[in-house]
Amino acid sequence: MRKGPIDLSRIKTVSLKHRPSKVNKSDFAGTLRKPVSFKGFWDSMPEILAGKNLKNLVNLIFRARSKGKPVICAFGAHVLKCGLGPLLIDLAKKGIITAFASNGASCVHDFELAYSGFTSEDVAARLKDGSFGMTKETGEFLNKAARTAHDNSQGLGFTIGREIEKARLPNRGLSVYAAAYRLKLPITVHVAIGTDIIYQHPQCDGASWGYASYQDFLLFIRNITDLGSGGVFLNFGSAVIMPEVFLKALTVARNLGHKVFDFTTANFDMVRQYRPLTNIVSRPTKDGGQGFDFTGHHEIMLPLLYAALVDGRGKK
Repeated sequence: MRKGPIDLSRIKTVSLKHRPSKVNKSDFAGTLRKPVSFKGFWDSMPEILAGKNLKNLVNLIFRARSKGKPVICAFGAHVLKCGLGPLLIDLAKKGIITAFASNGASCVHDFELAYSGFTSEDVAARLKDGSFGMTKETGEFLNKAARTAHDNSQGLGFTIGREIEKARLPNRGLSVYAAAYRLKLPITVHVAIGTDIIYQHPQCDGASWGYASYQDFLLFIRNITDLGSGGVFLNFGSAVIMPEVFLKALTVARNLGHKVFDFTTANFDMVRQYRPLTNIVSRPTKDGGQGFDFTGHHEIMLPLLYAALVDGRGKK
């Protein structure tokens, strides 16, 4: 027989006063009064979801540095194209960022900014006649740097930074690579042959790029071994290369017996991507630690994090 509608008269309810709730008025956003200070703005952010996570991340970064643990910053080339290099450099100067890692495209924009003060071209317009990526100075300088790195058995990041500084390029103050060299901080470059315009040039020697980038991979693993028990790994905008490199470096470090557990990771990007969410936020912290994911434009999110760190928000 067909049953009739269910009877709700015996439903049990619970008082709102006693029900566990995830949102409390004490966590709400606060209003601001003129003149607005960064402290006022920061304190006005709600202690809910991403607002709470960002504040927690800042606390964990300061905690890492107070314990002498590294804060490693990986970044994609778009971060430099958005004009954010000076913020990364300043955080390194202040001893907050202790190492950098990036993809091959970033050294293109870093060099061009150091050389001329401008970078980035209209790909669609220049693809039509085959002139895209054929910038003479960029191809010559970076391919020579790769050969130099190979000949000296050194990594790409160190060599590019040194060569930019050595050449006294007019805008070298904008170069994250040169800054890392001056500050004696590791900066590693992880290339994928064929993905960047430097491989299109007649001076390119694939063996040099491969050898020097592999030296950087080994150095990157060494940097990762120190992350355990409180370090922080940040990834800004690298959706494929750095998430994959980080995962492999982490497994090598653990395979060699290094206790790389209980650390913090954070991914910042304009859209949510599978690899950063899986290889940076989720898998590495599964057995201890915390992983954060923030979605937003780099030109907004990085200055926000930078301001909080420079202002000392969360510093105990």
